[in-house]
Amino acid sequence: MIRATGIRKSYGNLNVLNDVDLHIKKGEVVSIVGKSGAGKSTLLHILGTLDQADAGTLIIKDIDLSQYATQALAKFRNEHIGFIFQFHHLLPEFSAVENVCIPAFINKQAEAPSIARAKELLDYLGLSERFEHKPTQLSGGEQQRVAVARALMNKPAIVFADEPSGNLDSASSQDLHELLFQLRDDFQQTFVIVTHNEQLAAMSDRRLLMKDGKFV
Repeated sequence: MIRATGIRKSYGNLNVLNDVDLHIKKGEVVSIVGKSGAGKSTLLHILGTLDQADAGTLIIKDIDLSQYATQALAKFRNEHIGFIFQFHHLLPEFSAVENVCIPAFINKQAEAPSIARAKELLDYLGLSERFEHKPTQLSGGEQQRVAVARALMNKPAIVFADEPSGNLDSASSQDLHELLFQLRDDFQQTFVIVTHNEQLAAMSDRRLLMKDGKFV
């Protein structure tokens, strides 16, 4: 599903990633752990095509993305990749359904089936009574579930999560962790998760430790 080889990234004189190699199979849940500054989020952004490496190759779904231009990467990302972040990044003026629909509307999908899918996802995530609620009317856990639904909207092959439970209380964190694995089992999604939460990392199929810009 994902094959990254020789990934390097520097910012000025600071080497952040040093020849990182990574292979992730379809349906795996892989957690990347390590101290702050180890390069975890930078790697996640490169794997998710939000940033580009200085060197190395990135192959996702047998497609070499290393030479893709910005617009082509954006199209690939919208169609095949979902993101869950620590902060939900929900648009405050939009309802839960409208927030979930955003990836579909970016992809110019028809409104009626997009809304129907958004409601289906929110119902699956236990938010059937929150369709028209705006983010300020939702709890932190509910906001994160809306963000999860948005990440799943275009049926992505891979979901990248950056500290997905970092802004939640213990109970909501546990619910989210269990949800990620339920999603993998129900939809065969592949998950790559950057986390400081050792409980989540221990639940994963693989726990990879990053130190000084490489896996150890």
